[in-house]
Amino acid sequence: MKALIQRVSHAQVDVAGETVGQIGSGLLVLLGVDRDDDQAKADQLLHKVSHYRIFADADGKMNLNVQQAGGSLLIVSQFTLSASTKKGMRPSFTSAASPALAQELYEYFSAQAAQLVPVQNGQFAAHMQVSLTNDGPVTFLLEV
Repeated sequence: MKALIQRVSHAQVDVAGETVGQIGSGLLVLLGVDRDDDQAKADQLLHKVSHYRIFADADGKMNLNVQQAGGSLLIVSQFTLSASTKKGMRPSFTSAASPALAQELYEYFSAQAAQLVPVQNGQFAAHMQVSLTNDGPVTFLLEV
């Protein structure tokens, strides 16, 4: 399971011209689910996402996590994070989870996250337009 996290001052997801999720300060979480992932891995990844210290403290150091900074999460399913790009000129998605498993773990991850911080979501399996203002820029790929 993978999460590409970006510290943002604003992020939103639109589907068919309508905003389905948006946040102010927090993290945009692009969530990739592989076929061997399960709820235990989702829990591990959520712990990393929610505790990763990438927000500035009073001294301007990256020392606070999203909870301590009072931020939110915008969680967007991103199956292309499971792509293998090592060979050829076209990505392979053989390691990606089935749509049913990906949706189950995406919804589980989002529900668990909502117990920790305010959460907004994209729309699973929709064609989305994601816009953001990356604060820093600060971007990390977290994997479990």
